Amino acid sequence: MSVAKTAQAEGPRIPFFWKRHVLALVLFGCAFGYLEAAVVSYLRYLHEPLRLRFYPSRSMGDLFPLLTPEQTATGGAQARKVFATEVGRESATIIMLAGIALAISTNLGQWTAAFAIAFGVWDITFYLFLRVLLGWPESLFTWDILFVVPVAWVGPVLAPVLVSAAMIAAGIWHLRREAFSNPVRLSARNWLCLIAGAAVIILSFTLDYAHVTAGGMPQRFSWAIFGLGMAIGALGYVEAAVRKERIPVEAAVR
Repeated sequence: MSVAKTAQAEGPRIPFFWKRHVLALVLFGCAFGYLEAAVVSYLRYLHEPLRLRFYPSRSMGDLFPLLTPEQTATGGAQARKVFATEVGRESATIIMLAGIALAISTNLGQWTAAFAIAFGVWDITFYLFLRVLLGWPESLFTWDILFVVPVAWVGPVLAPVLVSAAMIAAGIWHLRREAFSNPVRLSARNWLCLIAGAAVIILSFTLDYAHVTAGGMPQRFSWAIFGLGMAIGALGYVEAAVRKERIPVEAAVR
């Protein structure tokens, strides 16, 4: 059977336009980052009267101390509804980012890379637009509430920005390799490193959640634990990215 007939039997190869896909993810991430920053700015004004009741000397730019569950309950049903809505908004954010990644991907590797790019761009532009809209954060070392699901994640702005930058870089590299039919193949060890690295990073953000949720001020961030998680994840991916595929002897002879 000729090569042409073989290709026809297998079906046409769908081209993967990685540059166009990356551009689409970046545009989506930027627009979503602005939308998220706008919603957060509304939420801060909405929460401000209740926060000033307990912390009258606190400026709007000071996110901490957080309102305790007991303090939030004094706001009545409306305050509880706003908090429940916030939890739902965070969950919807992840679903939307996963959805745009699914729209441009054809396999699990492409989806993971696309999600990483969309998430990273969204996160970084979110802080940039918050700076424009609210003049916050004051610096990269300003503490922020990153997520509230399932517990409060807190840390300096620089930490999630570093994670997002790494996700964008890895995601773009992964899609580029896919487009040139030279995909990065992640072994079980590589996946284990990525998952373990992510878990350690999340641990660094949640170590102080009980203290912060109880109305305390954030304590010193554990850059050592955070750096360990970043290193584990980065090494896991880089090892797969630079690994050369072994060509079977039979294939080499042919």
